Amino acid sequence: MKKLNLFKGVYNWSFLLILVGAIVLVNIIGAYIYGRYDATADKRYSLSEGTIDYLANEENFADRISIKIYLAGNLPAEIQRFKNAIEDKLKEFKMHAGKRIEYSFVDPMQGSDADREYMQETIYNRGKGIIPMGLIYMKDGAQNNLLLWPGAEIDYAGSTVNSIQFLPGTPQGKFYTLNEQLDAIIQNSINNLEYMLISGIRRATQSVKPRIAFLQGHGELTAAETQRVRSLITPYYATEDITINDSIDALKGVTGLVIARPTRPFSEKDKFIIDQFVMNGGRLMCFIDKLGFQEDTLNQVGVAHTGRTNLDLDRMLFDYGIKVNDNYVFDARCSPKLVPQSKQGFIPWYFYVRSSPTSHPIARNIEPVLLKYASEIQFVGNTNNVSSPILTTSSNSAVTGLAPLISLGMVANYGENPKLVPDPNAESNKICVAGMVEGKFKSHYKNRIVDTYVNNKLSNFKDSSVAEGKVLVVGNGSFLRNAYDSMPNPMQGGYLYKPLPFNELKFDEAAAQIPGAPNLIYGNQEFFQNMVDYMTGDNSVLDLRSKQIDIRPIDKNKVKENASYYKVINMVLPSLIILLFAGVMMYIRRKKYTKN
Repeated sequence: MKKLNLFKGVYNWSFLLILVGAIVLVNIIGAYIYGRYDATADKRYSLSEGTIDYLANEENFADRISIKIYLAGNLPAEIQRFKNAIEDKLKEFKMHAGKRIEYSFVDPMQGSDADREYMQETIYNRGKGIIPMGLIYMKDGAQNNLLLWPGAEIDYAGSTVNSIQFLPGTPQGKFYTLNEQLDAIIQNSINNLEYMLISGIRRATQSVKPRIAFLQGHGELTAAETQRVRSLITPYYATEDITINDSIDALKGVTGLVIARPTRPFSEKDKFIIDQFVMNGGRLMCFIDKLGFQEDTLNQVGVAHTGRTNLDLDRMLFDYGIKVNDNYVFDARCSPKLVPQSKQGFIPWYFYVRSSPTSHPIARNIEPVLLKYASEIQFVGNTNNVSSPILTTSSNSAVTGLAPLISLGMVANYGENPKLVPDPNAESNKICVAGMVEGKFKSHYKNRIVDTYVNNKLSNFKDSSVAEGKVLVVGNGSFLRNAYDSMPNPMQGGYLYKPLPFNELKFDEAAAQIPGAPNLIYGNQEFFQNMVDYMTGDNSVLDLRSKQIDIRPIDKNKVKENASYYKVINMVLPSLIILLFAGVMMYIRRKKYTKN
């Protein structure tokens, strides 16, 4: 009997030691290996393929990246949740980048007053770094004020080269309160963490930036008029103005060429150089206004005549498989226009098309893109290239005739519930207003001779593509334009230009000032960023911008109605499970150890 008890004792202690050892081993392994399963329908907790490929490729960054996140210390629960989300995302980054990424959380409020002041001045960097965020919250029945630095600094190759602002800063003396508005801001930032982190890493590690040129010399939008769109891509691309001036090498080394609303004809020499740029695999992005008119005349008189803009680009674009028609698109899905003589002060203006994004990566999951007075895009020719509509109208849309007369009375003709076509729900009514052709092209000058260049050995004429190129055409050029202010430059002479504070790429300034007009948000900004990324072949952040994460708000009425039920479930059910488990264990023990 003693031997049996001894054996049981050894067995029990051995089992206990093995169990404890297994638990310790699992925790040790868990400290070095991170993983989780994403069961969400929109895969919000999974990295995109572009991010994984970027992090796994050592050619993108060989040296170690050090990320300092200035969120540590005694934080409210909501901010602690945000901090945990950052750490989870960085752990996933390390799964693919390994030791090339390291991170730490720093409390900028620690240390002496002098140390804190120095650190905060360094982080702030005169407004170029991280902007502090004031926060008011309740704890233990008392109101607390907290100054947060919700951002990170990225150190690469031994120097701090970039900073990330995770949450919006507040002006000095202003504070956020922990309410639903801030909860929505935090949730939105959690959803965008992957994009913010990978974008910061890209900016810090990018050694060579692809060149994006804005063409000049044909009445295109100036640098001052395109400052806002340029600022969107300058972290990743080198932007510049280029005037061809009959120079064969004018576009040498350029990755993408933007032609933004030209107003004067192109010479054969300039077209030849652009054509050869496409034949060598260049990316051509055209934003064209085929018609023009005086909107001041329309506002004063109520009608205005349109006129064609002769650019002499039609045949070249036609040879590439794309055409811009000399008409205007009008759509029931539109933005308002200020008209003082109307009862409401504004009318739904069918020519302000809120174009619908398609499933193409450039436009997927972005807000409608505002195109004022857009022309129809058509795909032409029998080519083997891929033709893709990028932006379309709604199914309740139509086109005008060639060079139409524009009248403010058009809205009254269709009534309050406009039917612009017989069947406003038919998908076939959708009209393309932005399209792209990609593949290999035949030169526009294959059967046309420009003796000055073709007979010049230095021109290296190619009658067809030697590399795959991309041509994107938008039937509107003015949506790239920003209003700007100018001021004299006393140091260098001339003028300095800056865009006005209102961001036309996200909102319509005129509509926003109309009382009672809908508050519309547009996706022009994301469209331009996605377009440049796709055209240049950089999909590492394109996938992130196109990622759709649905925020499902809690039904407050349902919560209020069923609050008692869920309280009982949360409080009583766990206790019942514990009591049931205890009863089963007591029954088993009594059955095992009670003598018969």
